[in-house]
Amino acid sequence: MMKKILIILLKIFGAIVIAFALFIATVFIVNVFSNKSEEGKIKPYGQFVAVDGKNMNVLIQGKGKETVVLLPGYGTPAPALDFKPLIDELSPFYKVVVIEPFGYGLSDITEKERTTENMVSEIHEALQQLGIQRYTLMAHSISGIYGLDYVNKYPNEVTSFVGIESSVPTQGGNDDPFPAETYKLLKKSGFYRLLMKLAPDQLIAPDVDDETREQIRMLSLKNTFNPNNLNEGENFGPNFKAVENLFFPKDLPVIFFLQANDTETENWIPLHEEQIKNSVHGKVMTFEGEHYLHYTRSKEIVENFRGFMNELK
Repeated sequence: MMKKILIILLKIFGAIVIAFALFIATVFIVNVFSNKSEEGKIKPYGQFVAVDGKNMNVLIQGKGKETVVLLPGYGTPAPALDFKPLIDELSPFYKVVVIEPFGYGLSDITEKERTTENMVSEIHEALQQLGIQRYTLMAHSISGIYGLDYVNKYPNEVTSFVGIESSVPTQGGNDDPFPAETYKLLKKSGFYRLLMKLAPDQLIAPDVDDETREQIRMLSLKNTFNPNNLNEGENFGPNFKAVENLFFPKDLPVIFFLQANDTETENWIPLHEEQIKNSVHGKVMTFEGEHYLHYTRSKEIVENFRGFMNELK
């Protein structure tokens, strides 16, 4: 009797193991075929610029005399599509240039380390190739770190700096180990795609039409946890450290647009006020909203940025 029960239990266990193995194999195979199929469905936008022997994608919109260069937050899958609400508000008044760094949007993957130094140098080279010499730098999230380094390296080119929920070197929380191997496995196995399928509302995207949203979804599956994305994550600690002793040039106009009640980072508003304490033209403005403030507050951001710049004139 015991022997019979043991055989039945072993058979059930074996069936569970086989079913689990089949499930994992199915998730993997579906992901491989979906990746291949989606490659042909991603629609090009913007233009390629040769940087360091590779293609960097850049979107240019608007014909204003003054130029605004937009830099994305960490891991934004398609910066030119993500910034759409902001581009729409800016482009009637400015020439708007959205940079998609390597590993973002439609840009190539690079073998170079994703250090602040390399990323800043590549962004600058892209602008040089486009013949853009004078511009406002408008940075979201992590680009606040790269932007701080940038304005100190190229003070004669940047006319003003705008931070939209931009990171600051002293915000903390960047020394924790980055789980690159876990993320890599999640992507390779196809489980990231499965998670996106089970919880489609976790896609970070502005209020756009269904077609654009679908493009963002496909680019998210393509770019999230790619080699550059993971390497940039692994470099968080050193990248924040690299700029911890930097300040914005005293005469550079700097304005920050922040969410009024950030619960994630302690002293979020005072940290930004500290960044501009020596600035001749520095300002902090807060709005009700989330970290992706440009999704819901682009109109107010542009109105207040224009007002801020007109006051200086």
